Amino acid sequence: QPQLYESGGGSVQAGDSLRLHCGASTPVFRSYAMGWLRQAPGKEREFVATIDWNGGNTYYADSVKGRFTISRDNAKNTVDLQMDSLKPEDSAVYYCAADRDPTGNTDPDDFDWWGRGTQVSVSA
Repeated sequence: QPQLYESGGGSVQAGDSLRLHCGASTPVFRSYAMGWLRQAPGKEREFVATIDWNGGNTYYADSVKGRFTISRDNAKNTVDLQMDSLKPEDSAVYYCAADRDPTGNTDPDDFDWWGRGTQVSVSA
């Protein structure tokens, strides 16, 4: 069973940066679009960013556009999310996910495999 592993979460102050890292247990995800999604307490899981299978196209939620950057390294089976200018409303559990559609989607229901998540907490 392919698995995804997130790391890099933590507690920071508003304006700080964090870099989330996702590793895959198998190279099978090299042909998949990869994404980051998040879920805050009491809220539904929401799309944050996605990158197509070869890194040629990226898509971001409006709330993070210009502050977050998604990237991937297929040789290492990794996907990163650089988060700058963090805000308290960015606080959530962040999940790495894989989408069989190599072009990428923004609907959380379109993602087929999920990691266990990493907590990001941003204080004012």
